[in-house]
Amino acid sequence: MAFADVVLARLAELGLNVNQAEARAGLPQGYIRGVIREDEKRAIPNIDKATKIADALGLELYFGPPRDHQPVNIVPPKDDDFAKIPLHEATLSAGNGYVNGDDIVVGTLAFRRDWLKKLGVSASRARVARVHGDSMAPTLSDGDMILIDTSKTDVLARSKSSRRKAPPIYAFVEDGVARVKRIELVDADFFAVMSDNPEFKTEFKRLATISSMRIIGKVLWWGHTSTE
Repeated sequence: MAFADVVLARLAELGLNVNQAEARAGLPQGYIRGVIREDEKRAIPNIDKATKIADALGLELYFGPPRDHQPVNIVPPKDDDFAKIPLHEATLSAGNGYVNGDDIVVGTLAFRRDWLKKLGVSASRARVARVHGDSMAPTLSDGDMILIDTSKTDVLARSKSSRRKAPPIYAFVEDGVARVKRIELVDADFFAVMSDNPEFKTEFKRLATISSMRIIGKVLWWGHTSTE
């Protein structure tokens, strides 16, 4: 289709004549008319003029590699397929201590219900928060989001046979500081609070102190945040 034909079709679509279109766009009189004339005086516009005419008519003038115009089949998700999990304002320290704000819900993140079911977490018991610090690197990085199952709070229930695997990660509050660490039972008297970053030492605590910690829940999933 010729440029003039596109312009004429767009004018008809907008319900405008040439004079109206030129005046509305602030173009000189005859600026558009010159490219749609039906005689030998029809002008072939250069790129600059064609662009201004296209802008005036709400058209896109594209010059570049061929573009893929194949239709994309988009199936909108059903609301029932997703659960909105609360995102808390407080961050969880992956270092030696970080003072957090109040435990306020600042938004929600949508997760597929069937995926949550595979993780074994009820949507009503799931929470999302952010990590602060690098003591759990490279597993957890500063700014990462983590999904917590608040129904799993028994940090010392792990059997000895499962110690071949890495100890689970828990979110907890200790001395008013929200933290995220691996926790593992050592023996009948002690448990360990461990970091994945070797620069941070393992903390050994007596079992009696577990009662002073508020276990938020077990970390089941995390998403890395790019800072580049």
